[in-house]
Amino acid sequence: MGDNPESAPPPAPAPRSRRPARPKTDPANLPDEQLLDLRFCDLAISLDYPPLARCIARLHGELEAHGILFRPECYLADEWLCPDREPVIGIPFYLAHPRLRALEMKIMLEVEGGDERERMMLLRHECGHALNYAYRLYRRPRWRELFGPFSADYPDRYKYRPYSKRFVRHLQGWYAQYHPDEDFAETFAVWLTPRSQWAQRYRGWEALGKLEYVDRLVRSLAARPPAKPTGEKLWDIARLKTTLRTHYKRKRSFYAEDYTDFHDPYLRRIFSGDPDPEALPAAPLLRRHRKTVADHVCRFTGEKKYIVHSVLKDLTARAAELNLTVRPDNETDALLKLTAYCATLAMNYLHTGTFRKEKT
Repeated sequence: MGDNPESAPPPAPAPRSRRPARPKTDPANLPDEQLLDLRFCDLAISLDYPPLARCIARLHGELEAHGILFRPECYLADEWLCPDREPVIGIPFYLAHPRLRALEMKIMLEVEGGDERERMMLLRHECGHALNYAYRLYRRPRWRELFGPFSADYPDRYKYRPYSKRFVRHLQGWYAQYHPDEDFAETFAVWLTPRSQWAQRYRGWEALGKLEYVDRLVRSLAARPPAKPTGEKLWDIARLKTTLRTHYKRKRSFYAEDYTDFHDPYLRRIFSGDPDPEALPAAPLLRRHRKTVADHVCRFTGEKKYIVHSVLKDLTARAAELNLTVRPDNETDALLKLTAYCATLAMNYLHTGTFRKEKT
């Protein structure tokens, strides 16, 4: 029989033409301005970067040593994170390439997780969150009894007790005191750290009961598959079309604050404005010692370097505008007072979200 054109099926629609994938860009030799104009999703970076891959393998090895089957899936994100109730770990993009790490340092004055020791501390912390979500441990009555309600709101800022023995000390800023979920993640991180000797280190502390609970809990999970082995990778840079320029603009503005003349009376207590033939301008002294002062303040308060450097930059500019001076034989005393003042500002900021004390 011949073909009947009237009964023949209609031709299949032509396949949709897909736009060719945009080529990835190696950031290695790009100047800052070009690099900042790249989108996250355009970066040719991956978790295969050896210093990063080595740490992930080390984390998985520590879990294996305790018989834990769960291996949290890692991905590159815009910051350190573990999305709420998603058992995955986001690792900052800048740790996947030395050029991006240099840019982070230049703009933010620090690289969170920049060395292997800190990187492992942060990975163990985020792993605590991921394990909690993978096995849904936060639903257990004993978990809530020890750490508190998982459903509690996250405060914008939190007040902490530096000498409290109810919480372990792992990350800077007494982070375990922030929220029950953070308390568990920090406790797990201390427990997981090889050779941490947590039983001896926390002997006599209330936090020891939490560590012993984690020890028993994880032993009970050995060889058990997780209820939720993986999750949604939020803020995955492979899908983020935000440019690095916008990212850093937002990041810096998050920590910014307008100081106006708030510091003037305090600066005048530290430095002098009186004419003195032996006195030297205070501003050059602040510029010369800014890094040392910032390092000390950050070390003992846990505040971000970018914030402290911003404060010192404003203090320096204000000292120049006020023509403040310091005698050579008084420089050390002035620097000590300045460091104490900056530490007070940082502590106010950590507790209240502002450098200014609230008026009562």
